[in-house]
Amino acid sequence: MGAFVVRRVLGMVLVLVAVSFIVFLIFVVIPGGDPAQRIAGRTATQQNIENIRHKLALDKPFYVQYVRLMKSTFNNSLVSYTNQQNVRSEIVQGIPATFSLAIGAGIIWLSFGVLVGVISAVTAGRLSDRVITVLALIGISMPVFWLGIVLRYVLAEKHSLFPDGEYVPLTANPLQWFYHLLLPWFTLAVLFIGFYGRVLRGNVLDTINDDYVRTARAKGISPRRVLVKHVLRNSLIPIVTLFGLDFAAVLGGGAILTEKVYDLHGVGWYAALAVDQLDLPPLIGVTLFGALFIVVFSTLVDLFYAVLDPRIRPT
Repeated sequence: MGAFVVRRVLGMVLVLVAVSFIVFLIFVVIPGGDPAQRIAGRTATQQNIENIRHKLALDKPFYVQYVRLMKSTFNNSLVSYTNQQNVRSEIVQGIPATFSLAIGAGIIWLSFGVLVGVISAVTAGRLSDRVITVLALIGISMPVFWLGIVLRYVLAEKHSLFPDGEYVPLTANPLQWFYHLLLPWFTLAVLFIGFYGRVLRGNVLDTINDDYVRTARAKGISPRRVLVKHVLRNSLIPIVTLFGLDFAAVLGGGAILTEKVYDLHGVGWYAALAVDQLDLPPLIGVTLFGALFIVVFSTLVDLFYAVLDPRIRPT
């Protein structure tokens, strides 16, 4: 186990370095990627642009810029090129909204995804299975931004059944926190519910015919216990993988569209703002933030495998 953890930590460091370098290179080569010109403004002279470029060390070779950027990232002195705000402070400020959105939506999509998948598998071939399949495909096919815009317009702006966006901190008013996040939770969860349901349905149908399941039935174990203890437990392993990576991606800013539609000033909203302005430091900060969560949750998923299936042991 110790060697497994050490390998994972080393792998995490390499992944973070590789991701940050790729993002940096993309920023350097894209058209209009010169932050000095954007900071100086349209009416700035060439001398003003050169002064800003020298101040930000943008006149140095790209590898020097990268090392300088990484030093600023890890000593908490990384600031936005556009508004000169500290990147880590901005990310920390957006974490509560992103965490609230991700945790609530994650509970919804995992719970309903498992429920939908089990019901669809148990009733395979029947009318209920076909209805669930159609609804799951509809949910998967609907773009998040379109669903969010429609729900916000119909339920919030037109009929005022829900608040019209924005985030209320949990510590300020727990009831309003829950009320303001209901629509964003549902919007983000719909896609995952349909996808998880379809994946689990296939896993259950594959597992239900395995030898150990037939042996359990032959021993006279009740169908419900066979389903829960033997079939569902092993069928959930791919779901655990999906949930760990999806949840980490959402925490790392993957809910950009949902946060933009509902005006939730979280990490995803901050990332979208950085993309609009082609602001490299926030992009680097958010990317490393998201990559860290994905690597950590991937490790936790591997460790959780052993709980679901003792045959799987990290070595």
